[in-house]
Amino acid sequence: MIPLLLSLLLAWPPGTGAQQDPLMPFMENLDADSNVILKWGFSEVQGTIMFQLTIKTTGWLGFGFSPNGGMAASDIVMGGVGPNGTYFMDYHATGNSFPLVDKKQSYTLLSLTEADGQTTMTFRRPIQSCDEEDFHITDSPVKLIYAYGMSDDIRYHANRRGTKEVNLLKFMPRSSPPDSNYLDFVVENVTVPAERTYYHCKVMKVPKLNGKNHIYRIEPVIEHLDLVHHMLLYGCPSSVNQTYEKKCYTEGSGEDCIRVVSAWGVGGGAFELPEIAGIPIGGQNNDEFYRLEIHYNNLAQEAGRRDNSGLRLYYTAQLRQHDVGIMTTGLMVAIGWGYAIPPNATAFHSYGLCNTSHFSDIMPDPVPDLSVFSVALHTHLAGRKVQAGHIRNGEQIDFLGLDENFNFEMQQATNLGNIKTIKPGDEIVVECTYNTTNRKGITQLGLATTDEMCLAFVFYYPAIPVTSCCSHPDMHAYMAMMGKTVDQNIEEMLKTAAWDQSSTAVHEATMKRVPQIGFIIDVNKNYSMYEGNIRNMTATLSVSCRSDPSSQAGPLEPFNNMSPRGSGSWVVTSAAGSVFLILWTTML
Repeated sequence: MIPLLLSLLLAWPPGTGAQQDPLMPFMENLDADSNVILKWGFSEVQGTIMFQLTIKTTGWLGFGFSPNGGMAASDIVMGGVGPNGTYFMDYHATGNSFPLVDKKQSYTLLSLTEADGQTTMTFRRPIQSCDEEDFHITDSPVKLIYAYGMSDDIRYHANRRGTKEVNLLKFMPRSSPPDSNYLDFVVENVTVPAERTYYHCKVMKVPKLNGKNHIYRIEPVIEHLDLVHHMLLYGCPSSVNQTYEKKCYTEGSGEDCIRVVSAWGVGGGAFELPEIAGIPIGGQNNDEFYRLEIHYNNLAQEAGRRDNSGLRLYYTAQLRQHDVGIMTTGLMVAIGWGYAIPPNATAFHSYGLCNTSHFSDIMPDPVPDLSVFSVALHTHLAGRKVQAGHIRNGEQIDFLGLDENFNFEMQQATNLGNIKTIKPGDEIVVECTYNTTNRKGITQLGLATTDEMCLAFVFYYPAIPVTSCCSHPDMHAYMAMMGKTVDQNIEEMLKTAAWDQSSTAVHEATMKRVPQIGFIIDVNKNYSMYEGNIRNMTATLSVSCRSDPSSQAGPLEPFNNMSPRGSGSWVVTSAAGSVFLILWTTML
């Protein structure tokens, strides 16, 4: 199966892109008059969330989490700038009366300022706190409450209060540009064969637009949810100049369409892009032809079923600050190169490397810093865990993505909670953990769901021409380390090996130790090769709460005290393909 990348369908706050804070990229007006503005961001690895509350007052501010929108049983912070300096305290409410001071102060004040008739309070807390008097933030909507006074004497707020339900970890506003239009990329009356897996492709010409536009929202148009597993839309190069419709991965110019524009995966809905970035469409320098690919999963292998599905793309002439790019990283799917995941393995690890220092091999200098706002992690049915480590100067500085409970039926893109910067020379190491205890033979890399992949799809801006940065172990070096001759058939050797716990461990360690052959490919299928090695990544810990937010390590500090919340990610379900991965079989 083509890897389920995912649509460029991400939620992002409204506002001016130039002023966006990379640590707090989300924003919501809590009142109708925009007098109460909340910004926030979070770190999945550190387990903390940061807030900035701005209210048009020079008095006290109050903000909290409520089970029902009222004051009773709420978790509250209050603060302000008084005559004698700033004040800030963590409270909890037991009823509709003045809240009580928490025995344990779980909120950390970062700054409190007063200027131009408004007060701004910035603070941090654990996403999941060990304090029983605090509210535990999850990936479900929560009722936020606020109140404020006109002086620093904290008294009854009267009507200066409000509540709004917001999903802090899965935030998705809805943009409504005044000039919004949409295009439908759909198939019409397609007969789905009586086969379990079928890929159908249709190359279409986009209607002429008045100059460059930006796609900001993508919606699935699905007739049969039980048949459509995922859909992808690719932009085509200028060499593609005619329409056609047929089975995918057969000869045809449409196979040159490798720039992923949008996609949808099973379980997904409609999603929006960051307000500061959009997918370009129309104009002289953008694609005129597009290829829609639909993966039909006909489990019952029913004959005679017809389908009319596709994607609806909303676009606007109000251009955003940046074009969005998607880059595939991880383990390259090189069919026929020999790669095996042994059977009966409880936790076999595979690795892929992207070294960005080689981007300049296929694109002009200077290579810009890339602002990453989302990462989609992908394996197939044997995958149990995926992590994408961010390496700088040979040391891990962060995780770009981490899923310790990967579910193939819910392909997810994880919002990073804050913007992360990939600088030229940084590396991305993707590690996948597989369980093959239910398999009798080896598992190879490939497109089928019974094959495997190990990929991380990086969503970023500004867009650059690079579409893929993956690697594969040097199998000649592997054979030498294993004491084999290069003329032996490696695939046959791996298939017939007597796999046990010891041989599996040796195989895994050797595959990690051998040099990686890296490939970088751009939208025109130009590519560059390099050699590198897999860096060790920091082990993650699993804890359910954070007891001391002030002791958290910074975003570039060691990970000894960091841990992800396995099921608390902000996610968007979607799919996307990296059809170009099969190009290696024809290019090499």
